[in-house]
Amino acid sequence: MLLPKRAKYRKQQRGRLKGISGNGTKVSFGEYGLLSESIGWISSRQIEAARKSITHYTKRGGRVWIRIFPDKPVTKKPAEVRMGGGKGEVSEHVAPVRPGRMLFEISGVAKEMALEALRLASHKLPVKTTIISKN
Repeated sequence: MLLPKRAKYRKQQRGRLKGISGNGTKVSFGEYGLLSESIGWISSRQIEAARKSITHYTKRGGRVWIRIFPDKPVTKKPAEVRMGGGKGEVSEHVAPVRPGRMLFEISGVAKEMALEALRLASHKLPVKTTIISKN
């Protein structure tokens, strides 16, 4: 699973996601890409599940690029704990995603295989996605 090696601060506030993505919006490395169409948080587990489904379907052929990184810590208080007592401990790391953000890219495989692999990966993610090609 992906997570940051170091962080300036251990805990972060939730913040607010609005608007469309400014950078990371084009197919830069591969031939086909999975583009986000909605706002959401993608956890490191979901990124890994999507990556595994791509590599499994392509039988480790071609090349896969992960264009997002889960650098936002999310805290969670334990079950059945009363209000107060401070912020909970970090439970996972997420990648905040806006519409227009490129999530995965793939190259080196046939078009049909790439499209199906990205379709399978999109089922593992909590955001609405579309598949686009470089051309």
